[in-house]
Amino acid sequence: MPAAPDLNGKLALVTGASRGIGREVALQMAVAGAHVIAVARTVGGLEELDDKIAAAGGQATLVPLDLKDFAAIDRLGGVIAERWGKLDALVANAGMLGTITPVTQLKAKTFEEVMAVNVTANWRLIRSVDPLLRQAEAGRAIIVSSGVAHNPKAYFGAYAASKAALDMIARVWAAENRKSALRVNLVNPGPTRTHMRAQAMPGEDPGTLPTPADVAAKIVPLAGADITRTGGIFDIPQDRWLDVAEPQ
Repeated sequence: MPAAPDLNGKLALVTGASRGIGREVALQMAVAGAHVIAVARTVGGLEELDDKIAAAGGQATLVPLDLKDFAAIDRLGGVIAERWGKLDALVANAGMLGTITPVTQLKAKTFEEVMAVNVTANWRLIRSVDPLLRQAEAGRAIIVSSGVAHNPKAYFGAYAASKAALDMIARVWAAENRKSALRVNLVNPGPTRTHMRAQAMPGEDPGTLPTPADVAAKIVPLAGADITRTGGIFDIPQDRWLDVAEPQ
């Protein structure tokens, strides 16, 4: 994986930017020169991120937004187009774990909420910003996935199903843009010292896990103009691209 790219003059949109991996990706992209549009529900977390970015000499625009507000997502692309007239990179990081429980005991409300945040919201986000990314000289989309999207894990039914669906949406989007300059790739961050991981594995020692900053350092290079692969899955624990079938 190459070093952090030069993002000077670039505009990057990062969701789930108020904490964890999303916050570190936003910060590192800003340090690399990008103006970051930071999207998250938590205003306080966004303001803390803004302080860190400003202290590092970077710039950010804060967008407090709940991804279940589909109408707001639908408007986002137009707002970006009106204000900046472009978008160079998307990091779709925000996600919801849901309840760790047998498939047969999942509450319908929980299942539907996980699907709404992890699948429908991301599809609407992709649809909203696609025209801007395709117009960019080297548009880059990075979709944060999970290992459970391809390796069934007991009790993770809603989350695993949602990430599997998101993976396929991203790979189909990549296939549809294979002849354009837009590159779309997935990334599996693996076990990371985040709040979501603590929810999923409450007995785990967080000190044994990579930090969000460590993981973000492997994600940010995927926004570089030198990344020519599309429709791929970069696995951070293995530090390599996974072998995936080429579209027929």
